[in-house]
Amino acid sequence: MEQLKELSEKNGPLCVGLDTDPSYLPENIVGTFGACPQTVLRYNQEIISRIAADKSACCCKIQIAYYEALGVAGLKAYKETIRLVKEAGLIAIADIKRGDIADTAKAYARAHLGKNSDFEADIITVNPYMGFDTLKPFTEYGKPENGGKGMFVLLRTSNPGMVDIEQQELKSGGRVLDRTGSELARISSEFKSIYPEQACSPVGAVVGCTEESDARALRDAYPDVFFLIPGYGAQGGAARIAATLLDKAGGTVNSSRGILCAWKKDPELSGKEILSFADIADAAARAALASKQDLLAAKKELGIA
Repeated sequence: MEQLKELSEKNGPLCVGLDTDPSYLPENIVGTFGACPQTVLRYNQEIISRIAADKSACCCKIQIAYYEALGVAGLKAYKETIRLVKEAGLIAIADIKRGDIADTAKAYARAHLGKNSDFEADIITVNPYMGFDTLKPFTEYGKPENGGKGMFVLLRTSNPGMVDIEQQELKSGGRVLDRTGSELARISSEFKSIYPEQACSPVGAVVGCTEESDARALRDAYPDVFFLIPGYGAQGGAARIAATLLDKAGGTVNSSRGILCAWKKDPELSGKEILSFADIADAAARAALASKQDLLAAKKELGIA
């Protein structure tokens, strides 16, 4: 996580979501190359090369569901996408949201964090709502001897249905998400003795930027926790909300469809009927740079370093 924090300060806080679905591509490209994993992978490769060259993002988040939906070949494209992100000098976040118990959780951890695993990522997303014991197998990989991997634990998600569980009040006081946050803070504090020189622990939190009402409260409640911030762009999250969440320990702000589908609204492609991979990847690159500047401007406006 420390490496991601450093890269976010160098390249800016943008995370490019490679949640790439064939339906996000122009009809002429799908008609020529097919709605297949190879087409998705080629688009990913074009985007990764551009954002790495532009230094417009610090990481890429790869949502595994889109690749699972394409079958075995899709998982090969997922594996290759992770490799390309790492080779480009960016951080690869595997958005897998796993959460299970005992040996099953250990198997998930091996699959996605284990050294030389086919799906080895730098950081993964984890769902804690089956119980905090489900986190233990993943936090083991945060130790130096196991690779120093990171994990983002769901805390306050960006979907409207988060009120069904996360916002529920507990009889003991506070909300479910507050209890989850307390546990994350405890786990993070345990890592301070392991990484005394680092500004944040390998355990971060997923905090959506779709609601302004509690952004400052959440940032202040967990000042030492690095955030993965979804909801910016296509989901309606404003840059000022994301910037608030970028305060203190910092974070990375994800944009997926806003970048993947940027070609649909790109003025430079207006009226052009036949689009190439270069065209749509260039549009994605322009959108990434614009998002980076939008977020940095929002931080400056709020006086956040």
